[in-house]
Amino acid sequence: MTDKRYENWVGAQQSSRDWLAPQPARFMQATLDRDQDLREGDKLPPLWHWLYFLEAKPASELGRDAHPKKGGFLPPIDLPRRMWAGGRFEFNAPLRLGDWAEKRSTIVSVSEKLGRSGTLCFVTVQHEIFQQDRLCLIEEHDIVYREDPVPGSPKLAQQKAPENPDFTRSVTPTEVMLFRYSALTFNGHRIHYDVDYAQDVEGYDGLVFHGPLTATLLVDLACAETGRHPKSFSFRGVSPLAGMHPFDIQGIKSGSTLDLWAKTAGGNLAMSAQAVF
Repeated sequence: MTDKRYENWVGAQQSSRDWLAPQPARFMQATLDRDQDLREGDKLPPLWHWLYFLEAKPASELGRDAHPKKGGFLPPIDLPRRMWAGGRFEFNAPLRLGDWAEKRSTIVSVSEKLGRSGTLCFVTVQHEIFQQDRLCLIEEHDIVYREDPVPGSPKLAQQKAPENPDFTRSVTPTEVMLFRYSALTFNGHRIHYDVDYAQDVEGYDGLVFHGPLTATLLVDLACAETGRHPKSFSFRGVSPLAGMHPFDIQGIKSGSTLDLWAKTAGGNLAMSAQAVF
């Protein structure tokens, strides 16, 4: 249900164009410790479109968390913390490096809920990306806004990750990896590089591994297991990966579907996902 305070934002649209230059994709390869071999004409790996269509607001127009101040295209939600909650993707055709692309964005819904940690407000934005007049990618992006943590409040119960995966890969976060991904996506959110802010203001256990990067690693794992590009992909953040601890990305294959997840060092579920081929 739409929050009546933000009804005027539902249906709002904006669009942008960008040249899908190979260099950001090669820098992403370097961030993941891979050979930098992507060239013009190559397919852009799934979810790497987040390296493009970036928006840069002046420093004076940033909020306390270094995100752009609220208002404008996104509604002015009066909650201080912002997180990437999840997303759903339909891949109609691969995006190609070395060509122009257009992104059209529409606010689909704004809804407020009362959760275990207080008031939550969810904003869903649909993005359509076109290349050569063809709709290549549809993304539904879920953003959640939350209250500040209450000092001394008990931590929420954790959900255990599935057991007995068919395949697994270990990930060891580093400050350099987080910095590079923030730079590549022009993401100024301080939870990814300012440990004092992450702990003292937003209440995390340490620096926070990017949710979009976790999702990117999960779909990359699925592609590696199948040798194919997915028809669709979805993910949902369950609990943050904070504190720079190693974690595992894992999955189970069932026919043309791969159920995937990220598991913390303590065995808890950080993100769930599904890829369909």
